[in-house]
Amino acid sequence: MVGLGPKKPPSRQGSSTDLPKDLAQEVKRLEGMFTVPQEKLKEITDHFVKELAKGLTVEGGSIPMNPTWCMGMPDGNEQGRYLALDMGGTNLRVCEITLTEKKSEFDIIQSKYRMPEELKTGEADELWEYIADCLQQFIQTHHGEENLETLPLGFTFSYPATQNYIDHGILQRWTKGFDIDGVEGKDVVPPFLDALKKRGVPINLAALINDTTGTLVASAYTDTTMKIGCIFGTGCNAAYMEDCGSIPKLAHMNLPADTLMGINCEWGAFDNEHVVLPRTPYDVVIDKASPRPDQQAFEKMIAGLYLGEIFRTVLVDLHDNKHVNIFDQQNIDKLRKAYTLDSSFLSAIEEDPFENLSETAELFQARLNLAPSMAELELIRRLAELIGTRAARLSACGVAAICKKKGYETCHVGADGSVFNKYPHFKERGAQALREILDWPEKKAGERDPIEILAAEDGSGVGAALIAALTLKRVKAGNMAGIQHPENYK
Repeated sequence: MVGLGPKKPPSRQGSSTDLPKDLAQEVKRLEGMFTVPQEKLKEITDHFVKELAKGLTVEGGSIPMNPTWCMGMPDGNEQGRYLALDMGGTNLRVCEITLTEKKSEFDIIQSKYRMPEELKTGEADELWEYIADCLQQFIQTHHGEENLETLPLGFTFSYPATQNYIDHGILQRWTKGFDIDGVEGKDVVPPFLDALKKRGVPINLAALINDTTGTLVASAYTDTTMKIGCIFGTGCNAAYMEDCGSIPKLAHMNLPADTLMGINCEWGAFDNEHVVLPRTPYDVVIDKASPRPDQQAFEKMIAGLYLGEIFRTVLVDLHDNKHVNIFDQQNIDKLRKAYTLDSSFLSAIEEDPFENLSETAELFQARLNLAPSMAELELIRRLAELIGTRAARLSACGVAAICKKKGYETCHVGADGSVFNKYPHFKERGAQALREILDWPEKKAGERDPIEILAAEDGSGVGAALIAALTLKRVKAGNMAGIQHPENYK
């Protein structure tokens, strides 16, 4: 019966010795391509450190290193009531967060609203009016006729934006299926505030934030050893706090050298010049076929959007290679469709617990109408492991680079995203790579690593509210750096 059979170990490494010669040779070739040894990890990390520093200079580099104007970290004593708005591609989430008198504790109520598909390609005014309607509905639902004071709002706007102030954001380009004319290249805040004003909604925007910065701040609120926030999901990114004295491109603002500034790295663009990352011919094919070739080089090797596509591209190539017999005499039309597989497909393969890989066989039959042989299933399993392991090991290079740049020898890193949270063994593989890059001694039983990557707190909810609180706090103290409209903070 399908699905029965002895449970198998977490990894099938070395099983290629049992394969037919042609497939065994292919597995060995793929292992050579996708394995990133310790010395390569160190080389990548050293180059990463230089690129982080370059991004902070006037000249810049591939990594944008965007100042966020989130200045300072929470100490756990923040109090008050704040709203958080998270504008996603599918849903709009509104949260009311009360930071309580108890240190590092908060209460949260939240509602989700569907983002209608027609709004994504409609008129800009319709989008902002819909969002304002949702906020108004949220307040009416939870506060009725209560005469509310104006609530400060943290708005998580996770689309590429240039921020010269914390209460402003110029949209660089739409993503997540949005394509609304007349918004790119403009500040998204004024039309949003106009829509709120028309409805008399008692809200003032205190901060426009990126979800990665929110992840850092939310995690630091409950754990003061958090120094870096990361997203490993459909895309990848990181944020950390930098001393303003180490940001040459802000030198003209004469900010105190020891003042902290949140930096949204946007590190998916690392090594766009193709200097150090170990790209395979498959990575090159995917890059050239993408909407933006020679951009987001790092992201295309580690992010969830691309893992399934790398896997699919390899399998199509093996089928079309006349020296290899894989899916012989089978129709692979479904497999030929670009981006038909995502990272969850690889997750399912790696999680298959059976020695005969019966769940993987069922998956291929159901999704691709293919019936792999046992030998092909072994190759498929090993390929998924290689791609998933490479992603985890490369992701550790970015974390290690920030730690080396800042001199962090011990800290926690808050990470969020579907790949970090759901992809099998991603955390353990990343942790192992960090050990190799930073030359830690072998752990003894019960010991913890000096730098640990842990599941993050809610960046787009609690993080947005906290950044709103921090911004109000510094404005009240007279620090108006990075504030475009001081009148909104009264």
